[in-house]
Amino acid sequence: MSKTDPFGFDLSVSSAKRKKPRGRRAMSGASETSTRQCEHPGCEEAGLYRAPKSPDLLDEYLWFCQEHVREYNLKWNFFESTTEAEMNAQMSRDKVWDRETRRFTDPEARAWARLGIEDPHQVLGQNATRNPGRRQSGTRKLPPTERRAIEILEAADNWTKADLRKAYKSLIKVLHPDINGGDRSQEEQLQQVVWAWDQLKDSRNFK
Repeated sequence: MSKTDPFGFDLSVSSAKRKKPRGRRAMSGASETSTRQCEHPGCEEAGLYRAPKSPDLLDEYLWFCQEHVREYNLKWNFFESTTEAEMNAQMSRDKVWDRETRRFTDPEARAWARLGIEDPHQVLGQNATRNPGRRQSGTRKLPPTERRAIEILEAADNWTKADLRKAYKSLIKVLHPDINGGDRSQEEQLQQVVWAWDQLKDSRNFK
């Protein structure tokens, strides 16, 4: 199959490579297209071999002949100007490909911390809290949506609208990521709290 088009243009890959020769490197590492002279003082041989200028300039190169690039590489020490502490720190970063892992924190533990409890086990023993259960007085007949809203806000059906608003705001402070330090682990509960307040704020069943 011909690699030329009907108009006489050679569209083959090999033709493009001939027109745009790149710096080809032989098996020995020599750059066959290099026209540089060896940068070793007093050497007039062709500089076909490149070597990084320094550990801080790994993308900038010096060019040597084969003899002098070997001499340069023998003296090369990446950690020459670093302290032992810096070298150990670099080795630690290399173990994770220079991408440090974030500290793992339990979302539940962060929720307890916002309530002033460093360890969730502190709620046991002398610091134990009592679970009063759902606050349903059952003294008022309310629509199912408003009854559910009261349960979400952990309120009672005999509260005033001001009391309900205080309960709503206190929950928002704990659940909203813009207020609680960016924790988004409780967004589902936050949506429920917002929904509950929407059911109650305009209700005529609360003063």
